[in-house]
Amino acid sequence: MTRHKWLVSFTLILTMVVIIYGAFTRLTDAGLGCPDWPGCYGFLKVPEKPESVAIAAQAFPERPLEPQKAWNEMIHRYLAGTLGLLIAALFISSMISKARQPRTLPAVLLLLVICQAALGAWTVTMSLLPIVVLAHLLGGFTLYCLLALYWMQLTPTLRVVEPALEKLKPLAVGAAIVVMVQIGLGGWTAANYAALACIELPVCEAGWVSRLALDEAFDLHLGYSDYEYGVMSAEARQTVHVFHRLGAYITLGVVSWFAVSLYRHAQTSIMRKFALATGVILLLQFILGLLNVVLHLPLVNAVAHNFVGANLLMIMVVVVYQLYRPVGREA
Repeated sequence: MTRHKWLVSFTLILTMVVIIYGAFTRLTDAGLGCPDWPGCYGFLKVPEKPESVAIAAQAFPERPLEPQKAWNEMIHRYLAGTLGLLIAALFISSMISKARQPRTLPAVLLLLVICQAALGAWTVTMSLLPIVVLAHLLGGFTLYCLLALYWMQLTPTLRVVEPALEKLKPLAVGAAIVVMVQIGLGGWTAANYAALACIELPVCEAGWVSRLALDEAFDLHLGYSDYEYGVMSAEARQTVHVFHRLGAYITLGVVSWFAVSLYRHAQTSIMRKFALATGVILLLQFILGLLNVVLHLPLVNAVAHNFVGANLLMIMVVVVYQLYRPVGREA
């Protein structure tokens, strides 16, 4: 393995860590553990000395310091900052390398991580505005998917072309779009603190149809000074949750159909493995979603649900790329 590919591999692993820790930070209500950015209460790390704590209390009297939440937030920022530096190193390495390798993706990754940094700052300065929180989540997942594609481009043994799979292209794209929409609904559910708005299966509590509040559920709710713990009514949160719950059933059906079709028509072991991986990740994600409801959102399960969702999107993006990009046409 070349030095550059080692760097890509390490960056991909760190991205996984950032996604996991980001979900942990949000689910422990530590998104505003530090009310300023990029520091914490005006310091580069969480204030601990009595005089520093006093300064923090004076600077932010409306948000008393909670050390555990503040450390959760700052560790996430340190990890994300390190990831940004690694992606910058990837870009520089790809530009100065004399070897024939992809150069478009490193540039896109650098631009994306800069946007992610801005969204991270706005998440704090806009007090967890849901649309910004959602954009930050989707940006992180996109970064993960593109890094996976970049790693794949550097691994020729994974690149195959199967003419027999040509007819599955529309289904692959459709399944990928369904996963993207479902992740968007999941992110909107989380950003509006609606994960426990429905705690019964298969959809929600009895009478949920009569309580739908579509206008409020998908309104941006601009103009509030603080969005921590949500600003939607109970009916709107239930509506958001219902859409995510129904989306889960649709995703299960569509992606299962695609995974089975891919396995049946694949002629190489690589594509059959991709089909099996898609099915396994899909089933795991669905089970984790059910457990979130049954067990009332346990922390470890909820973090896993977020991370497995990122991997479901990643595997779908990789498979679509496999179907649409012939060997020898790397960006």
